[in-house]
Amino acid sequence: MKDILEKAAQIKLVVFDVDGVLTDGSLFLGDDGQEYKAFHSRDGLGMKLLHRSGVEIGIITARTSEVVKHRMANLGIQYIYQGRLDKLNAMEELIAELNIGMEHTAYVGDDVVDLPVMRRVGLAIAVQDAHPLAKQHAHWQTPHAGGRGAARDVCELLMEAQNTLDAQLNSFLT
Repeated sequence: MKDILEKAAQIKLVVFDVDGVLTDGSLFLGDDGQEYKAFHSRDGLGMKLLHRSGVEIGIITARTSEVVKHRMANLGIQYIYQGRLDKLNAMEELIAELNIGMEHTAYVGDDVVDLPVMRRVGLAIAVQDAHPLAKQHAHWQTPHAGGRGAARDVCELLMEAQNTLDAQLNSFLT
């Protein structure tokens, strides 16, 4: 775990996949074609706290969904890449825009489409219920499943490693 905390202490940007990471992977489609997704509220708070502690947050997803746009706006996340089948290309665009090296970047994925990015970042993370190949190439695996607290696990790991977790949590005790 010491090695993971050392890697996590260097992270300036964390990028999350959506389906299977911020959600449980279920896709709810209405008769009109409208797509619905369920997000865990604790994941959202964790993302807000992490961003408040100084870590940039981005989203890269192969699908395009208005609900993702609305959820990310609600969380104050501005780096949103939707409809990007080539996630590595999207990640390279984002780190160039932010001028952050790949070694200072974490990526959270759940499936084989995430592997090109996971294999390049400084800290690759797979959610607890990820595909076995994603787990195999991850530096760390979350205790919780995608859409069930995995993003909060990541946020708290990074804040713990960067010594900002206590300050963020203590802000609710004053």
